[in-house]
Amino acid sequence: MAQAPYLIPAEPVIFEEEIKKSRFMTYLAHTPGLDAAKAFVQEIKTRHADARHNCWAFVAGRPEDSMLWGFSDDGEPSGTAGKPILAQLSGSGVGEITAVVTRYYGGIRLGTGGLVKAYGGGVQQALAVLMTKEKVITSALSICCAYNQVPLLEAVMAEHGAEVVHADYGVDVRMTLQLDNRQVENLKVMLMNRSSGQIRIQDADEPS
Repeated sequence: MAQAPYLIPAEPVIFEEEIKKSRFMTYLAHTPGLDAAKAFVQEIKTRHADARHNCWAFVAGRPEDSMLWGFSDDGEPSGTAGKPILAQLSGSGVGEITAVVTRYYGGIRLGTGGLVKAYGGGVQQALAVLMTKEKVITSALSICCAYNQVPLLEAVMAEHGAEVVHADYGVDVRMTLQLDNRQVENLKVMLMNRSSGQIRIQDADEPS
């Protein structure tokens, strides 16, 4: 089944504010996958090792894939930091994103409600200035055809926005194509019809 594109961060964001003498610094970054998300969290923790708290949450895959969500209160009262951060991220419709909110304690307690508002609000304001771009889900196809079929293949590729990522010119022509996975079935049908089934097509991999 073809997967629709989704939004991802185009560039990092840093948002800073002071609330009752506590300094809150919100970092947003593009993190494609769990390893990247965890690495970014660790990077900020290392950068602000002297901070009282480095609370975080991530949506490491598609925006709706809750299997790739995670969060931590990092010492704040349970439910006052990680969950409000995650709520903002998961409600944003942006995928592959991690937020880390660093807090330098200013000596005045905020209370649980104040913490929820501070952590969630910082991320909300950072998201408001976040630039995003569309991530198109692509698939790869392996094509085998005769040399005289290359013009036909190239014409169909152009109609479907497919790109050649590898080509081998031997006894016949073998190519690996990459294209928007929503176009795969249309391209297969068109190639089969126009070549009377002579062009051989198979999936090169699963959707990336």
